[in-house]
Amino acid sequence: MPDGIVIIPTYNEKENIEKIIKNVFSLQRSFHILVVDDNSPDGTAGIVRSLEPSFKDRLFLIEREGKSGLGTAYIKGFKWVLEREYTYIFQMDADFSHNPNDLIRLFNACRRGGAHVAVGSRYKTGVNVVNWPMSRVLLSWLASKYVRLITAMPVEDTTAGFVCYKREVLERIHLDKIKFVGYAFQIEMKFKAYLAKFRIVEVPVIFTDRTRGTSKMSGSIIWEAVFGVVKMKVNSLFNKMTI
Repeated sequence: MPDGIVIIPTYNEKENIEKIIKNVFSLQRSFHILVVDDNSPDGTAGIVRSLEPSFKDRLFLIEREGKSGLGTAYIKGFKWVLEREYTYIFQMDADFSHNPNDLIRLFNACRRGGAHVAVGSRYKTGVNVVNWPMSRVLLSWLASKYVRLITAMPVEDTTAGFVCYKREVLERIHLDKIKFVGYAFQIEMKFKAYLAKFRIVEVPVIFTDRTRGTSKMSGSIIWEAVFGVVKMKVNSLFNKMTI
């Protein structure tokens, strides 16, 4: 059995899901895939179910009753994975903003490079973002700089959602104590790994904005991150944060 599994959260990704699944399964290195779908009205889960017989014991699906947020989807996936024998657990979007070929680079950073957390970083070597308007590039870049300033994490792309965790990281973090469900979830996971003294390595990647489907970004998600980061840092200073 492969020791790596890719968790892909979905909501209305019918244009992308079959292609991303087949792309991951075509890689030279073997990975399993767990799709966590939030009851997509466009039939995303149905497409995954139709593919399961072709990828028996390699493709798995969790269907949730409603749209409950990115963070809770990943937590659900993490718990499912930890009940099994996987060593390397990946987060990846369904919309090809994360290049499936880079999964192998993240895997190697952990397996061969000694990282506990490998981050697919848009900002490690400059700004590597394609097809975003300048306003969104600036917002994302400034958000990562802001988070780094507040938390003191040695990570350039603190908001990145393309990540590989070694199993021991997810076993150490109290998943039920994760506070944030949106944009800030990515920050909180990295911050808790950092506080637990795990080695975080950034792997430069090129982020390409989706060409199919619609973005899930919203103003409330961004504000959760802005205010949540300060609260998170203050709690850590007064030992009120549970890792």
